[in-house]
Amino acid sequence: MSLHPFDIIRKKRDGEELTGDEIRCIVEGAAQETIPEEQLSAWLMAVFLRGLSLRELDTLTTAMRFSGEVLDHRGLGRKTVDKHSTGGVGDKTSFLVAPLAAAAGLADPMISGRALGHTGGTLDKLESIPGYRTQLSLAEMRHVLERCGASIVGQTKNLVPADRILYSLRDRTATVESPYLICASIMSKKLAAGLDALAIDVKTGSGAFLRNEDDADFLAALMVETGERAATRTVAILTDMSQPLGRFAGNWVEIQESMTLLRGQRHPLSEDLREISLVLAGWMIHLGGEAASPVEGRALAEAKLVDGSALRIFREMVAAQGGDVQALDAGEAFHKPKFRRVFRAPASGYFAAADCTKVGWAVQRLGAGRERAGEPVRAHAGLELHAKLGMKIESGQPLATLFADDEARFAEPEELLGEALTIGDEPVAPPPLVKRIVSSENKNKFLNAAHRT
Repeated sequence: MSLHPFDIIRKKRDGEELTGDEIRCIVEGAAQETIPEEQLSAWLMAVFLRGLSLRELDTLTTAMRFSGEVLDHRGLGRKTVDKHSTGGVGDKTSFLVAPLAAAAGLADPMISGRALGHTGGTLDKLESIPGYRTQLSLAEMRHVLERCGASIVGQTKNLVPADRILYSLRDRTATVESPYLICASIMSKKLAAGLDALAIDVKTGSGAFLRNEDDADFLAALMVETGERAATRTVAILTDMSQPLGRFAGNWVEIQESMTLLRGQRHPLSEDLREISLVLAGWMIHLGGEAASPVEGRALAEAKLVDGSALRIFREMVAAQGGDVQALDAGEAFHKPKFRRVFRAPASGYFAAADCTKVGWAVQRLGAGRERAGEPVRAHAGLELHAKLGMKIESGQPLATLFADDEARFAEPEELLGEALTIGDEPVAPPPLVKRIVSSENKNKFLNAAHRT
């Protein structure tokens, strides 16, 4: 019996569970662009309103995963691991965890994205390194992995094409926030990368995509469940995003901060970035079989950070993908925005709160991000933060330094920072960096009991 999108849409609209063939029909139609956008949009809204069973989610993710080409790492001689972040401000852990995992004897084939909305994009940051190529063929990526153990690239046109179509429609049909669609989108791409293990950084707090912690817990559990069903060892680590991660947010400035840490240099305002990177790398190393526990994995990651192994691998990866290593090594000397502006504290007190989403929009307005896909970004746009939550602040003290290539760009970011950064009368304790770990052992308690397995 032939399948018709109209009947599949109506069935999901009415709350019925779809068969595997029905889900595969939708995915195949999206990938091959044989189902009209209005019908795909209607199906997405039906899923948004009705949800999916765990069986439906597994089938959807698998069908999307195999809707195009997939990576094959046979013969590489290393287990493959990766991490994914649900998005944040100043989140530059990719530039630390990938070389740390490679230094521990693993391979990280990291497929990343670009900035959209208030969150930064890994590819935009890497492309601030002159010459760095983010678009490699699968053969080129394999060569870099064999040589360096890590490669950070963008999604190819033929990798999970169904997600490319469905994601663009979700962005236009107010269906982005569905945990089921988020999970299928993220996990189909990560599983198509042929991973043995995956650590997922699920952000919580004012700068997170999902601010409600119950929603974040549920999404984390869905992704762990989906990864484990696909025989990829998976863990989700819920981390704080109530303030930007590290000192800098932007493009080149985030590369610069990462290089400082890779060189073994420490700064008090970068300690949160260092710690979360080591925790994530520790889990990757453990799940990849190079450490008996995540604690031992973290210790090994720190050893590879301290002895310079991770720095060497990152430099080799940049060179292998066409990047100018001399610019990379120049660090702050290479950072030459046309204009700088200091944002000062309006009163004395304590740094009490940050609306991190507004800080992210300030960074975007400076030119570091984009509102619509395809817009250009500025390599040297961004900001440096001079305080963390809980710190004592004096009136007139610099809270941030803003960087832009056009002086006219400063007005709106300054207004946003004025709304985002709160100075209070009483000291506050910053939230813990790591809030929870969702693993294969405890995921079920976070999953809705009504799900059908």
